[in-house]
Amino acid sequence: MSAATPAGAYLYPWDVVGDPGCAERVAELGVRRVAVAAAYHTVRALTPRHPDHRVVTADHSAVYYRLDPARWADADGLRPVAASWAPAGAFEQAAATLADAGLEVYGWVVLAHNQRLGSLRPDAAVVNAYGDRYPWALCTAAPAVRRYAATLAAETAALPHLSGLELESCGWYGFDHLHAHDKTSGVALPPAARLLFSLCFCGPCADAYAAHGADPDALRHAVRESLDGVFSGQARDATLPPELADVVRRMRIATATAFRAEVLDAVRAERPGLPVLLHTHPDPLAFGANPGAEPATLHATADGAVLQCPVRSPAALDAVRAQAAPGRRVVATVTALRGMGADLDDLPAWCADLVAAGATELRFYHAGLASAADLRAVRAAVAGVNP
Repeated sequence: MSAATPAGAYLYPWDVVGDPGCAERVAELGVRRVAVAAAYHTVRALTPRHPDHRVVTADHSAVYYRLDPARWADADGLRPVAASWAPAGAFEQAAATLADAGLEVYGWVVLAHNQRLGSLRPDAAVVNAYGDRYPWALCTAAPAVRRYAATLAAETAALPHLSGLELESCGWYGFDHLHAHDKTSGVALPPAARLLFSLCFCGPCADAYAAHGADPDALRHAVRESLDGVFSGQARDATLPPELADVVRRMRIATATAFRAEVLDAVRAERPGLPVLLHTHPDPLAFGANPGAEPATLHATADGAVLQCPVRSPAALDAVRAQAAPGRRVVATVTALRGMGADLDDLPAWCADLVAAGATELRFYHAGLASAADLRAVRAAVAGVNP
């Protein structure tokens, strides 16, 4: 590998604020960029090196920067709140500290995953074919959700010390979610069933199905009938008649494309030229934190793709190859935490294989959660791809 491969790491604001050694410690890893959470979901996080605390509990989705009330004056009730468990302006403080250490700071923003807002405004959340609401999943077809996401991304883009944005869940969210004490795995749902169980039937989605040629009630009935076969054990997976499957595909892709466009347009109107990377998957029907988009379409609108490649797998290499092409920015995110399943001995070789497959950058998850041994492994992996 003749050209250097830029590397980066993820951090939470509370990893940096109050820890005078954090920025230098991260810079010594050899990374160039740091993605810092500016708007994030509920989490309980270890802080193994912080001088003042060891565990941070974020009990609802929140932002870590100082909100501008004027931006949210007409927000239809969908507006973020500042985190009470972090100092006011924690993101701005962390970004300034990291930038002073010579690191490029990217704002890491979670968009369609917000259980607090979905609970306060059920009409903005995904509702499945059975009528069950998913409060953790904001529906990207809802006009209020689109405005919320666009405003949130633009507000983050306006913050100082930023070199770029990383947008997570910029598209469809669905059934999958890491709940505390989750009890949803009793029936193992195959991939097609998980997709059908994630389809939304709220008012805007029903209108969108109709606009694409399907009767929403008939589609809902077909989805329930197919899923019931899986729940009863009579079917191995859930399927729809081809004509309905085609409607679902076209509607989901069109809605996600419009959602991404509205968010990206808002960011570029706010701060032209700021690089915007999207967490994504090459399957256009994928949903969740890394919602799918056809690679050519994504790279024609965003400035790059961030792919989840946590540990060695053929699927991760295939995803990188699907995105890779001359001139494209493809970021491979790898897990560097032994406690979360990383093979630290294999980490340098895995990173080299991702670069060989077409990744133009690496991101390590997560410098704030990592043990001392994890950080040594990151340093070795960065040195391995940039000898």
